[in-house]
Amino acid sequence: MMVAKPHRVAVLVYEGMTPFEFGVVVEVFGLPRPELDVPWYTLDVCAETPGVPLRAVGGFGLVAEHGLDVLTSADTVIIPGVASVHGDPSPALVAALRAVRGRLVSICSGAFALAGAGLLDGLSATTHWRYADLLARRYPLVAVDPDVLYVDDGGVITGAGSAAGLDVCLHLVRSDHGARIANTVARRLVIPPHRDGGQAQFIEAAVAEPEVGDPIAESMAWALGRLASPLTLADLARAAHLAPRTYQRRFTARVGVPPIRWLIGQRIAASLPMLESPDLPVEEIATAVGFESPVTYRHHFAKALRTSPSGYRRAFRG
Repeated sequence: MMVAKPHRVAVLVYEGMTPFEFGVVVEVFGLPRPELDVPWYTLDVCAETPGVPLRAVGGFGLVAEHGLDVLTSADTVIIPGVASVHGDPSPALVAALRAVRGRLVSICSGAFALAGAGLLDGLSATTHWRYADLLARRYPLVAVDPDVLYVDDGGVITGAGSAAGLDVCLHLVRSDHGARIANTVARRLVIPPHRDGGQAQFIEAAVAEPEVGDPIAESMAWALGRLASPLTLADLARAAHLAPRTYQRRFTARVGVPPIRWLIGQRIAASLPMLESPDLPVEEIATAVGFESPVTYRHHFAKALRTSPSGYRRAFRG
């Protein structure tokens, strides 16, 4: 009996890096997960100068065991940021990235390394919203989308800000092992398996501090328990004991998106586990999560996930 070859992930570390994005990669791909009963990943940490201590933000150092040659043989290569969005990747890193035959992935400012190597030319890509205009100016051949959490364009995946690295890594797990395994990893991380709305909702959004009693949070919990029912803005406002206009204003300030948009996202998220079952028709799923018709469900699903429910089912069901 042949044993499945582990999927090799290589992550780049560099002088002056911030540890969060790197930690996300280690958490998802570096920890053994025998309880999942699937061939898991192996993780190699690489640097241009292996064995040399690299200072990280926060007052500690990292030492990579491997050099850039490991990147070329990896199944997935992840660039978790760059030292400066105004600089260029070194000739050695450019050559190594161009020699990669596996998936190329960037998190946050890591897109600048891929773009600097010419690997995003003609592709759609994203980065942190603060750097999106700069990326578009420096690399005009890249179609920069500043609103999404990540972009997967033909095996080159670019992620938005630091926390979007979690969304990117879950997307990779979902692509490799299906929704059931990705959802299990998400539960281990105590994060949702899918976040709706993109990073546009985070651009300079003023989020109000929770108040005593928190009527907005209470209305959200109330709505989550009634997703199958038709809910209007007036219903949500009534649950919070607020006038609809006041509720809409306070909800948007607190959550970053309007209440009905948030509700649509929750309904789509609730439908994802159902799509893993080939026995449930899309029409039944649409009704179960509160959409007025399958047409409405498909419209909002495609707008949020850039695929159809049936396409998601084909790609990601367990």
